[in-house]
Amino acid sequence: MNDNDLQVTSPPTAVNTDDATPSGRHPRFFSPGQMVINVIVCVLGAIIGMELITRVGVTPNTSIIGALIAILLSYIPLRMFRRYRSLESQTLVQTTISGATFSAANGLLLPLAIPFLMGESEMLIPMLIGAALAVITDASILYFSFDSKIFSARAAWPPGLATAEALKAAAAKGHNAVILLVGMVGGVVGKAFGIPADMFGIAWIANVFAMCALALGLILRGYSETLFGFDIASAYIPHGIMIGAGLVALAQILLLMRRDRRQKESDGESTQRPTRSALQMRTAMLSGFGAYLIIALILALGTGVYTGMSMGMLIGWLVFAALAAMASELIVGIAAMHSGWFPSFATALIFLVIGMLLGFPTTALGVLVAFTVATGPAFADMAYDLKAGWTIRDEGRDEAYELDGRRQQYFAELFSFGVAIVIVAFAFSAYFAADLVPPVARVYVATIDAGASLEVAKQLLIWGVVGAIIQAVGGVSRQIGVLLATGLLITSPIAGIVIYLALIIRWLVVKRFGNTGSQKLYVLGAGFITGSALYSFFSSTLKLGSK
Repeated sequence: MNDNDLQVTSPPTAVNTDDATPSGRHPRFFSPGQMVINVIVCVLGAIIGMELITRVGVTPNTSIIGALIAILLSYIPLRMFRRYRSLESQTLVQTTISGATFSAANGLLLPLAIPFLMGESEMLIPMLIGAALAVITDASILYFSFDSKIFSARAAWPPGLATAEALKAAAAKGHNAVILLVGMVGGVVGKAFGIPADMFGIAWIANVFAMCALALGLILRGYSETLFGFDIASAYIPHGIMIGAGLVALAQILLLMRRDRRQKESDGESTQRPTRSALQMRTAMLSGFGAYLIIALILALGTGVYTGMSMGMLIGWLVFAALAAMASELIVGIAAMHSGWFPSFATALIFLVIGMLLGFPTTALGVLVAFTVATGPAFADMAYDLKAGWTIRDEGRDEAYELDGRRQQYFAELFSFGVAIVIVAFAFSAYFAADLVPPVARVYVATIDAGASLEVAKQLLIWGVVGAIIQAVGGVSRQIGVLLATGLLITSPIAGIVIYLALIIRWLVVKRFGNTGSQKLYVLGAGFITGSALYSFFSSTLKLGSK
């Protein structure tokens, strides 16, 4: 197994402007002069998230929007805005807005919509409390796991890289800025014509094996009726493969954490060993599991679902809910790390189906899937933000400065969660009264109403074995089982075709120009991702205006 499978070629390091902060001290998130901007971008992000997930059904990555806001602030000729000429300060702004967007939409409003659609209005406040605690736990586990051997800072995390490249190009205004701009135009044009142009960028940055598996899954799912005569999703094939691959991935992670920590001492200086050790990673996971158990207990007592279960079943539900939350965030994190996509909706559906097969009562299933879907998005989103910050901070070459900056981003994330919680608490009643709920919440409730069967269990078991074998063969660094299942859970065959085309281009360019060509593709790919994100965001916003 080659450690390079997890790595991407590092771009040239950007240099901050003269207004960068004094040596050794990262900009403070809780700086008095910055708090007004912090609150404004949090409110903006939370509103954007709630509006888009209820009216359009998606939550765009607003990190690049936050980056553009920070860049624009830096051009205002007032002393109070000079701090935003620092790339690190700009990183804190983009961290804040993206944290508010994903927590408000995916982590809070979506879980609340599930008991609402089930007619369990008395569960809404306990569910809000439980979801809020889950989101905070989710991001905290990532914070203490980022830049470990499992969730390496040197892995792709494509949206985070794209945000960092946009910030660096705006500051440098050099040749890479032109390449980035060309990529942005390509991303916008591609999206305008219905082509997932961001897949070009992701395929030029991410692990080749993981992207091949993702593309294969996308094509097989998209053309399954033509190839096999039926939709493979209706037979729970993708779900089974994800269950098997996910279980093996969890086992691989546990085994990796148990490896002798002395191995890190053999890493050369050029590889810059991870800042989080195997012990820290293990502690974060065990602490997170304990926190999820406590949150599950709070939900069981607060929502009253414990009344419909025996003591044995309640204990089983608590353990399963905590395991589902932990497994969901790890699967989502792995997929996000390699592909820039995280299948949080589909992963929650998988654990819902398993819960149904285990025979949990209807209301307990609703709370289970709401709890599970709250975990994962914050994990992936914060990883993107930390990746952007790590890239800006000279890729962690000054470990003390990197850890200080990462801590400030963690503060930014927690602050954005707090603002999002307040906004959702005041706004959810108005949304639900207007029948504005995330569409995927209706899917979960319809699935609960439909029930499960032995045939479903059989399909999950058969294809779970297949997924387990594929994941085991691919190994922990490539994650082809999880990425194949991710593709099978998404209906976008054109994205799979685009990925294969991009990989062919990547191979030709690297073969012809070597590392120099790879560097240019890296920056160009970041442009494609950025342009696609901008188009998706503004086109979604315009749709809201038309409605």
